[in-house]
Amino acid sequence: MQSVYEFLKKCGTYYLATVEGDQPRVRPFGTIDLFENKLYIQTGKVKDVSAQLHQNPKAEICAFDGERWLRVAAEFISDDRLEAKEHMLDSYPDLKAMYKADDGNTEVFYMKNASATFSSFTQAPVTVEF
Repeated sequence: MQSVYEFLKKCGTYYLATVEGDQPRVRPFGTIDLFENKLYIQTGKVKDVSAQLHQNPKAEICAFDGERWLRVAAEFISDDRLEAKEHMLDSYPDLKAMYKADDGNTEVFYMKNASATFSSFTQAPVTVEF
């Protein structure tokens, strides 16, 4: 899990794919946080991605660092605890201009039953589960 965290942090931007009905939806994301031995992402409850993850928590992340790419398949579970939101916002202080831990909009999701595969054209894939 640490290697996934470090890779996503290094990339800065990754792409999160969710499902809306029978239509895949993909958008860029930039938040990744390690809190209480779980990987978290952050969004706003008013955004479509929040509704999509509540409807179907299975989603995937894809990121590329210029040499290797990472695909993570997981269930994204909402964590409404103030501590989890505060930890995320402390990790991304620029977000504090738009979000507050207790604003009723900030939402964090942690990854559960995750399978992450690191791939490249020059090495065999490596998969980690957490």
